[in-house]
Amino acid sequence: MATYVIGDIQGCYAELCQLLELIEFNQDDRLWLTGDLVNRGPGSLETLRLVKSLGQRAVTVLGNHDLHLLAVAAGLAHQKKGDTLQAILDAPDREELLDWLRQQPLLHVEGRQVLVHAGLPPIWSVNEAQARAQELQQVLRSPRYQSFLAQMYGNQPDCWRPDLQGIERLRLITNYFTRMRFVGPHGELELKSKSELDKAPLGYQAWFYYPNPEWAGAHIYFGHWAALQGKTGMHDAIALDTGCVWGNCLTAQRLEDGQRFSVASQQPQSLE
Repeated sequence: MATYVIGDIQGCYAELCQLLELIEFNQDDRLWLTGDLVNRGPGSLETLRLVKSLGQRAVTVLGNHDLHLLAVAAGLAHQKKGDTLQAILDAPDREELLDWLRQQPLLHVEGRQVLVHAGLPPIWSVNEAQARAQELQQVLRSPRYQSFLAQMYGNQPDCWRPDLQGIERLRLITNYFTRMRFVGPHGELELKSKSELDKAPLGYQAWFYYPNPEWAGAHIYFGHWAALQGKTGMHDAIALDTGCVWGNCLTAQRLEDGQRFSVASQQPQSLE
């Protein structure tokens, strides 16, 4: 039995199938998925159906594109240029798929292994991050979820304060877990830049560059940041988004021994 962590699929269903064949994925194995199952690639509907069909053999965390799908489906946001969500919206099993997606976590922790879409803000311990994720998950899984989705978008507030309340608190939690790349020394978010590590905005660094002693021994698996090309230079922050939807590749890493597997993208080369 093995567990494979796979980076952002973003509707690259054909490549996902190739990758599962390459790793000889079988009924005893498990998948961990870094989120952004959907959007921009041509097979978002098929990807959702496949991951859902795996039941407890697959763990996926929610990414920003997954939340965007939920908002669009609820009529609370418009599709953007380049979105490829219409097949899901028109599918006969649409509501079943969306309800399933809404139940997925923002953060998954097993022992010292952590799965998240964008990362952990260095101002939080793993336990604190779990508590914050639970706050948002409770809202998404409740009848109140549409009220949250209607106010989800925005870059403010950009820094955590324990006294934050209501939608501002939930929006910031969302942005940390699903949109974060560069942060300031106190956890200030910089949400415009998607660049490589050596092009960080002045006063900011990659979130994983700030030492947090409470993360000692943890391995954090994340996606979201295709510009990293799967490289952080650190053994405990493991980047899995290798830009399949942009024409690069789709990558899996086996938890047990760290071995990586990749298949080439079938999408045209593009810039994010």
